[in-house]
Amino acid sequence: MATLQDIGVSAAINILSAVIFLLVFAVLRLQPFNDRVYFSKWYLKGLRSSPTHAGAFVRRFVNLDFRSYLKFLNWMPEAIRMPEPELIDHAGLDSAVYLRIYLIGLKIFVPIAFLAWAVLVPVNYTDNNVSIAQVTANVTASDIDKLSISNIPARSQRFWSHLVMAYAFTFWTCYVLMKEYAKVAFLRLQFLASEKRRPDQFTVLVRNVPPDPDESVSELVEHFFLVNHPDNYLTHQVVYDANKLSKLVKKKKKAQNWLDFYQLKYTRDSTAKPLMKTGFLGLWGEKVDAIEFQTAEIAKLSTEIAAERKRIANDPKSVMPAAFVSFKSRWGAAVCAQTQQSRNPTVWLTEWAPEPRDVYWENLAIPYVSLTVRKLLMGVAFFFLTFFFMIPISFVQSLASIEGIEKIAPFLKPIIERDFVKSFVQGFLPGIVLKIFLIFLPTILMIMAKFEGFTSLSSLERRAAARYYIFNFVNVFLGSVIAGAAFEQLSSFIKQSADQIPKTIGVAIPMKATFFITYIMVDGWAGIAGEILMLKPLIMFHLKNFFLVKTEKDREEAMDPGSLGFNTGEPRIQLYFLLGLVYATVTPLLLPFIIVFFALGFVVFRHQIINVYNQEYESAAAFWPDVHGRIIYALIFSQVILMGLLSTKKAAQSTPFLIALPVITISFHLYCKGRYESAFVRYPIQEAMMKDTLERAREPNLNLKGYLHNAYAHPVFKESEEEDDEAASSIEEFETESVLVATKRQSRRNTPLPSKASAPSSPSLPEVRRDNHQP
Repeated sequence: MATLQDIGVSAAINILSAVIFLLVFAVLRLQPFNDRVYFSKWYLKGLRSSPTHAGAFVRRFVNLDFRSYLKFLNWMPEAIRMPEPELIDHAGLDSAVYLRIYLIGLKIFVPIAFLAWAVLVPVNYTDNNVSIAQVTANVTASDIDKLSISNIPARSQRFWSHLVMAYAFTFWTCYVLMKEYAKVAFLRLQFLASEKRRPDQFTVLVRNVPPDPDESVSELVEHFFLVNHPDNYLTHQVVYDANKLSKLVKKKKKAQNWLDFYQLKYTRDSTAKPLMKTGFLGLWGEKVDAIEFQTAEIAKLSTEIAAERKRIANDPKSVMPAAFVSFKSRWGAAVCAQTQQSRNPTVWLTEWAPEPRDVYWENLAIPYVSLTVRKLLMGVAFFFLTFFFMIPISFVQSLASIEGIEKIAPFLKPIIERDFVKSFVQGFLPGIVLKIFLIFLPTILMIMAKFEGFTSLSSLERRAAARYYIFNFVNVFLGSVIAGAAFEQLSSFIKQSADQIPKTIGVAIPMKATFFITYIMVDGWAGIAGEILMLKPLIMFHLKNFFLVKTEKDREEAMDPGSLGFNTGEPRIQLYFLLGLVYATVTPLLLPFIIVFFALGFVVFRHQIINVYNQEYESAAAFWPDVHGRIIYALIFSQVILMGLLSTKKAAQSTPFLIALPVITISFHLYCKGRYESAFVRYPIQEAMMKDTLERAREPNLNLKGYLHNAYAHPVFKESEEEDDEAASSIEEFETESVLVATKRQSRRNTPLPSKASAPSSPSLPEVRRDNHQP
């Protein structure tokens, strides 16, 4: 059981680590040769030029202006200074709303902490139940537990203060959540009304197109929408199974990178041609001329790519029963996306199309009928993953006590009994070991989400985030509390009678606050500070810049910092909401540590969003109902935990009054769901019509069909067009082949050939050319 001294050692280690990370970052960001790493977003936007292109040779790499080092902490006020409207315009609504999660944490827990420390800490500390239990019941405890509810004896009238505070905390949390839900819903509608034209505003994804022996998928889609949406249908893009072609293109790109590397190496030292081994990972095999080998490999892959493109063009089985269907107006797309298209509800399934850069193309090739089976399999796999992970969690909990380590490794007793080592083991080691165990979990959960068949990156991340949250709840929280309490009180369980066990558990559960305090400092303090250092991207950029970069495009790819990572960041924040709400009435000592996490996280991630992260997609804060719901679930769980804890304390008079809290909270959640959630799952017809009307008034000659043509073509086809003109004509041939083909059925109208214009898959597509006719 960690003591105040152990917590102090852990705090010193983690504060020192955080300060070192921040100081190193403050120095590295001032160096010109790191400018593209720590300000990559501004380079990608074309708003910043490299300081290494001018000046003396040394000044290109090292900042010799010593006055700038005196202002090394300026990045903090600069991160906070940008107003939210400007931040939304700069980084998108997703990033701005993600930061509001940290703000909610501060809004909820700062007042709760003041109230808890003013009321509950004195109430807890002035009793003596823990001291009595240590003597009479042989219960493991520390001075920290004297600040918790464990220090109040059974049947005490002091529990009324905890009940009143539980009501106060619940009402305050619900108030903050309602205000934030209303604010985010307003921001979302405002963002959708003011954002620039994007292909997804006019496009729906149609899946499970029924087979027809007389028509191809393309013809069937065209005829169906010409008949059922005659005034609004504009064009469509069928979905191809291009996964094999995509793999070949990636393989060719990798070979091209190696060829660039060896050519650059040869230009620097032309005395000897570079050699390589042809075996696995270049570790063994025959030594050959690297340049000739990679050149031959690229030629071979180019032949395979051309053959695969030809196969896709001629094989009807390569066309999936799905299509991106575009309409003449946002109103038409909204009607189609939000209505049932057929009397058979299992066919012609429509949903809003993700924006082009949000599409996860590989999963569009998965047959729709197999999605249910895939989800079932992944549900079972996730259950077993969660269950079996309890084993390492239990091991981590054994490290949380000196007694547990001495039982496992008695020979370490002389070492770990030393004061500093003991404090380090109990105050720092458990948190860092648990964090190491969780390193590979996000990757596993993302693979599982991809297997389930979600068609957009945003939905993949939301699915992985939901499972990560469940995993954290079951393993990190419940596993640590229940398993840890059971292990620590094992001797008491054996010696006590059965009717005393619930009392022992009731005293033991609050004692796990010490473990979570150490985890918060490792993950929430040092971990957040380490995030801003960006050590891995920094090293990778300099390696790529030295070995691979030849053009400005290569340099842009090398400095790509990635995106925010909602699938890992949001569940991490939710764990802190859970800990704060559960322990607010049980062990208020935890709250200041959580407040530091939210404050530091807000500043650090605001800086990263402004200067570094380049968001992969824009969902207009579609994830907010999930965020709101998880905080509500944490609040309800905290109420149930308090009810169970007070029942073990035999607080018969006060416990029944807690029953109303979950009922009130669930009613509040249902109210918010009915009042605000529709703004995140539906697009109001009124808003769509207003935006269409304004656009027609401002741009009466807009060639919308030219704008939408090729917007939802598979990226591998676009890359082919850029790389190979001949291949591009081949792709165009089979992309437009199905626009109008003579069939046994007669369409109500002819669809003209699509425009040659193609739109890039960026969040805000540039203005397109205008013709003298309306589409």
